[in-house]
Amino acid sequence: MESILARALEYTLKYWLKSFNRDQFKLQGRTAQLSNLDINGEALHASLGLPPALNVTTARVGKLEIILPSLSNVQIEPIVVQIDRLDIVLEENTDADASGVHNSSMSSTGATKANGYGYADKIADGMTIQVGTVNLLLETHGGTRSRGGAVWASPMASITMRNLLLYTTNEHWQVVNLKEARDFSNDKKFIYVFRKLEWENLSIDLLPHPDMFLDANFANTKEGYNMKDKHGAKRVFFGGERFVDGISGEAFITIQRTTLNSPAGLEVQLHITEAVCPALSEPGLRALLRFFTGFNICINRGDVNPNTQQLAEAAGRSLVSVMVDHIFICIKDSEFQLELLMQSLFFSRASISDGERVQCLTRVLIGGFFLRDTFSRPTCTLVQPSMQDDSANSSPVPDFGKNFCPPIYPLSDEMWKQNFSSTMISLHLLQLLPTPKPPSFASKTVVHCQPLMIHLQEESCLRIASFLADGITVDGGSVLPDFSINSLVFKLNGLDVTVPLAAGQPEFQSRSLDLPSECSFGGARLHIRDLILSQSPSLKMNLLNLEKDPVCFCLWKNQPIDASQKKLTVGASSISLFLETNSSTRGGDPHMNQGLWRCIEMEGISFELAMVTADGSPLTIIPPPEGVVRVGTSCQKYISNTSVEQLFFVLSLHTYFGRVSERLTLLGKNCNVPEAGCKSIGGNSMIKAPGDTSVTLSVGELQLRFLESSSADDQGVPLVCFKGDDLSIKVGHRTLGGAMAISSTLRWERIEVHCADTLNNFRLENRSDAVGSTERHGLRAVLWIQDSRASQLKHNSTTRPFLNVSVVHVIPYSAQDMECHSLNVSACVAGVRLGGGMNYAESLLHRFGILGPDGGPGENLTRGLKHLADGPLSKLFKASPHVMDGSRQSGSIDEWNNSNPLNLSAPDDIDISVELKDWLFALEGAREMSNGFNSPEYRCSYREERSWHATFGSLQVKAKSSSNHATARKFNSSGKERKYPIELINIGMENLQILKPVASQDLSADHKIEEQAVYRRGGVNVAADIVTSEYEFADATGWVFENLKFSVDEPVEAVVKRDELHHIYLLLNSEVESAGRIAAGFLRILKLEESLGPAAISQLSNLGTGSLDRIFTPEKMGRGTTILGPSSASPRSLDIKSIVVSLEETILDSKMKCAVIATDLSSTESSVKSLDNIKQLSEKLETAQRLINQLKTLT
Repeated sequence: MESILARALEYTLKYWLKSFNRDQFKLQGRTAQLSNLDINGEALHASLGLPPALNVTTARVGKLEIILPSLSNVQIEPIVVQIDRLDIVLEENTDADASGVHNSSMSSTGATKANGYGYADKIADGMTIQVGTVNLLLETHGGTRSRGGAVWASPMASITMRNLLLYTTNEHWQVVNLKEARDFSNDKKFIYVFRKLEWENLSIDLLPHPDMFLDANFANTKEGYNMKDKHGAKRVFFGGERFVDGISGEAFITIQRTTLNSPAGLEVQLHITEAVCPALSEPGLRALLRFFTGFNICINRGDVNPNTQQLAEAAGRSLVSVMVDHIFICIKDSEFQLELLMQSLFFSRASISDGERVQCLTRVLIGGFFLRDTFSRPTCTLVQPSMQDDSANSSPVPDFGKNFCPPIYPLSDEMWKQNFSSTMISLHLLQLLPTPKPPSFASKTVVHCQPLMIHLQEESCLRIASFLADGITVDGGSVLPDFSINSLVFKLNGLDVTVPLAAGQPEFQSRSLDLPSECSFGGARLHIRDLILSQSPSLKMNLLNLEKDPVCFCLWKNQPIDASQKKLTVGASSISLFLETNSSTRGGDPHMNQGLWRCIEMEGISFELAMVTADGSPLTIIPPPEGVVRVGTSCQKYISNTSVEQLFFVLSLHTYFGRVSERLTLLGKNCNVPEAGCKSIGGNSMIKAPGDTSVTLSVGELQLRFLESSSADDQGVPLVCFKGDDLSIKVGHRTLGGAMAISSTLRWERIEVHCADTLNNFRLENRSDAVGSTERHGLRAVLWIQDSRASQLKHNSTTRPFLNVSVVHVIPYSAQDMECHSLNVSACVAGVRLGGGMNYAESLLHRFGILGPDGGPGENLTRGLKHLADGPLSKLFKASPHVMDGSRQSGSIDEWNNSNPLNLSAPDDIDISVELKDWLFALEGAREMSNGFNSPEYRCSYREERSWHATFGSLQVKAKSSSNHATARKFNSSGKERKYPIELINIGMENLQILKPVASQDLSADHKIEEQAVYRRGGVNVAADIVTSEYEFADATGWVFENLKFSVDEPVEAVVKRDELHHIYLLLNSEVESAGRIAAGFLRILKLEESLGPAAISQLSNLGTGSLDRIFTPEKMGRGTTILGPSSASPRSLDIKSIVVSLEETILDSKMKCAVIATDLSSTESSVKSLDNIKQLSEKLETAQRLINQLKTLT
């Protein structure tokens, strides 16, 4: 019996040790001692299930002692193996060594062990191993040895474990005798061995890579350990640091073998209750991130064939999992301090081998995640789970992760499932090794995240970005080869981003506006719901519509996919931007907080990107040179609420982020390396651009509201409301051999512009029967589109958009191909209706604060322009540098081509067509604006019938260059080069009409037949042809009229009464005066009064005053006659009518001025008593208006 036991031990030791012979093993009673033994690294690699990219280069035992039980108890008591020290070195394979592993030495032993589960195997499986100290040195290269400087080399990890104990248990992880432990496999199809590993202390030290000492920067760091580089980061040298210490844990190991003793499965479950890192320095954190990045690249490398290291003892299925209940890491430095708290971290990696290929499934689950900045005052939480209850949206398991690996542990594992009832972040990664050729996917990744809250504290975020730039950045091709195709899906249920802004920062001080404290902003909040990012060559692109694009034929459905293609989609159900006032509360749902101003709201956002290379090579450069690029963006609804405070704050916020982004660009480790895409245009840079590009933007519903300043309502009182429907923009370019064609199209179905009704605000203040929001806030339409859809659909015609623009510009690369330079423009603007007038525009300018009471620039406008000139948009207020002309004439063509790859001179072939179709201008004075607004039947489409208005059916302008022989006709008859590239301009207007108001009784009848009034007929037609002159004169402009044509399709009838003519005169006179005052005000805004002179500004401000006031007075008329012919009424009745009309206009003008004054008083801090006096005056004017109406009935 003793000899059998000795042979079994010899057999086991021969398998595990290198160069073992029987002379080394001598039993002394029941003990045996060995020393200075080298363990077979290949056997250790296969037994532990290590990744194929790692090699066991060194495994050495200091002293080994074997203690045998009594011979009668060998079957039930374990053999104890005591090891004082075990040293192991794991090193990553280089590219050349990945397939050079020799496993011939293990083939014979492995074949012998696979003969059956014999006595020696039972003895080996029942051994209890005690190890005093395990020293493990792990060295990775991140996939390559010479990428970047030596200071960027991945550090090494020294892992020390003390007092390890490995023993055999039953299926419930309980210590029993070996016979009971083996009884579980009696009626099973597999042989199961359950072993448990315990350790008392685990510590991890990060050590600098030896190559770091050879770096040139190392000599500069000897003077001081905390020396920073030129970007302010302590990244130059890392001298080693302990990461964690004092960690105890346990591991549950399940070994599954076939009845013939062939390895079938290996499962290792490590459980650590707590991992604490109380103090980690900045260089230590940077080294830790680089180590984890290098280790991740090592275990996921796709250029290593795992079959070259697949031994007979390696299991076909393996599962290694690590669960840590609590993780706490504190990063301490003299300038910052961060604390990371993570709950329920679970990492697992399952591998299945079929003999030719290995499938690996990696899972990462995080139950909770908190990142705090404890250095700033007050302390703040940078990242944490959202306060919203989103328990219904659990993290689903992707299809490739379901039933991936049959369970190796035969019983249900309830202990692991209880800790992950709710998961905050989940990651599933499926990878095939070695990397397969397309169209098979090399990897599939799915990341799902529950709602998060992020607090963007500037200094902390810049510091974290610097850490990530050092450690997380991975060079292309380091993990998987370029020919591999991969897929990625990232889902985020919700995201709340808070941007706090310090009050002391100069860009956020309200120095341009005197704002009350409750209206000043202290930050911004961004809320995103249901964010989804997907990347895969097999994605279906709904927005780009690639199936109808012949250039993208390789991206069509059912076409083979490869690494030359890239498709990306990003979508979100809603995005909202809120501005945070001083009265708002922090935390929780931003929709429920008080003091938040809604700034931007978007719904149904989607972004799509598709790219493909020109020659079918792997897509490694973005965008692909000479390739095809398609970009599409869509938004179902976009709503913007903007006040003066919000506008300046958002502009300051834009400046703030621009400054932060500039600092971010300096944090990367390769910031000094010039990027290929950053080179200036010139030389062969056009070859690096895509050959065919198209960008599409579509917006379903667009609403832009400009709110009144300092409004107590968080929604604000709207001053201007802009609405638009179905906006579509498409811009693209295509390379055509020696030229480039740039095309763009713009299509917009409908728009509406509503402005504050300055005259009727008093009437709306006390009205409780207002229905619509536009009427409730006192808005009046000033621009709208004729709704002709119903009639067009009735006549089976296509829907006419409001705006339709198409531009095609062909630009040659060489100056020798000038005949290819062409420009084609086609634009049509249809159905526009304009209401109001200059008088109304002047009142709006006063209401908005653009013009002050003296007619000059308003006080808020002056301070606002000063704020813009000093801050966010300072570049717009600076003059552009002068561009020297004539560079094209000087120098040779080669010099021109080298300095200017694109010919940006005037094109030789020009074809421009601009058409305004079905336009109407309604001239509305105070009487027209006061009448009808209170009418229950008031609508935009009826306003044109209540006032004088002008309309035309079509106004078309066409400009063309010479159609034939462009180069021959480039010079005129005198032999000189033509001054203008355009030679012919056609201007035509059809159906021009000027119509007077329709009586109210006739208007009600017209409402019933509104659809019949959509298309007007008749009117005056005008056409003119303008051509360039063949002869050049000294003072000539170079253009002459060739044809001028007037025509009338139908007879024109003009009937105007005296009162109507007098009214239109007064209305025009008032409009001229307002236009003059507006022009004078804008000249003063542009500071041109000194160059024009005060007299010119004064004359412009009084334009129209007293010029035609006496036309309708009796002394300017002949006896018994009027302007309309022979007098048909007594002079007394004419005088009364003139007085009534004049008095009516004066009262209406006074009412409008009262409304302007009342608006100015309501927006300032004047007394309430003055505002009441203005209201009383307005009521008296309304009473006078009613008396005038009664007087008109008597006359």
